[in-house]
Amino acid sequence: MIRSASPAAAASRARRRTPLPALAAAAALPLVLSACGTGVTSGSDAADGSGEAVTITNCGRELSFDSTPTSVVGMMPSQTELLIRLGALDSLVGQAQTDVSPLPDDIADQAADIPVLSTDVPPAREDLLAAAPDLVVSPTEYEFTAEQGFASIEQLKQNGAQAYVATGGCLDRRNTAEVTDVLTDIENLGAILRVPDVAEELSQDAEARLSDVEAAIGDVPRRTVAQVYVEGNSLQAIGAGIEADIIATAGGENVFDPDAPEFADFFAAEITPEEIISRDPDAIVFSVSSPESEENTRDYLERTFPDVAAVKNDRLIAVPKSDLFPGTLGNIDAVELIAQELYPDAF
Repeated sequence: MIRSASPAAAASRARRRTPLPALAAAAALPLVLSACGTGVTSGSDAADGSGEAVTITNCGRELSFDSTPTSVVGMMPSQTELLIRLGALDSLVGQAQTDVSPLPDDIADQAADIPVLSTDVPPAREDLLAAAPDLVVSPTEYEFTAEQGFASIEQLKQNGAQAYVATGGCLDRRNTAEVTDVLTDIENLGAILRVPDVAEELSQDAEARLSDVEAAIGDVPRRTVAQVYVEGNSLQAIGAGIEADIIATAGGENVFDPDAPEFADFFAAEITPEEIISRDPDAIVFSVSSPESEENTRDYLERTFPDVAAVKNDRLIAVPKSDLFPGTLGNIDAVELIAQELYPDAF
């Protein structure tokens, strides 16, 4: 499966990756934290000898780390990537859902020896527990649904592991998540892994890229956007959540109102084609998981909406599905890609 199905998406991804920082050098630096929800407590009993314990609040739960985790699992390639970029490669004892999207070229080879716990779904309870992790990092809370046969957060805790869920993937924030939530995740994980300076560098790069987009689109007249998900003949509109904030950050005006009743409990709602036709968006954004899915979706949109401005002006924007998951650097990629497609003359 290919992470980016369109040339623009591939170009955006190629530009954004930064060199991996050195964990060893950063680990020796003083721990300085400022983000809400993160705290450092001095203590001589810290097992790694750092003298500091880290406590954060994540999805309403308090996580405490007396020492640096040494057995870490990334529950999605996007989380595995973030962990590697934070310098935790040597601590990774498992990666999951590896077929959902490939890792970027600059780190794929480094991750080749990390044990694969699952390919297209979260790992089974026994497989995750067998990896004996002390930290599990996930994009959403779904990956810990016991009813699906996955290890619950409580079961992990009973087996000596703590679960960190991307801020935008917490159940109570899924509909209001923002692109900048990933900055919170970078800072929190940097604190947990005792690499705050590495995290700060990564955050500064992400913030600079977002600032560049904001500066580029400046006073350009805004274009209207409909964000949709197509599966067969089923059509859903995206009106809230991280997906909607990506559109807003890229300078698009969503034709669907996040405060509308249909998005009160979930960020997406099934709609009829007439809903798109009546709004006549300047652009349509859709997620893809492969070149085939992009081709099929483009064909559906072109057949269904031939008279809509987005189709007539060839503004059908394909975004890798994995770049829309909470807590991923791909959120920044998506902002850049959509902004460039909406306002090509500004870049």
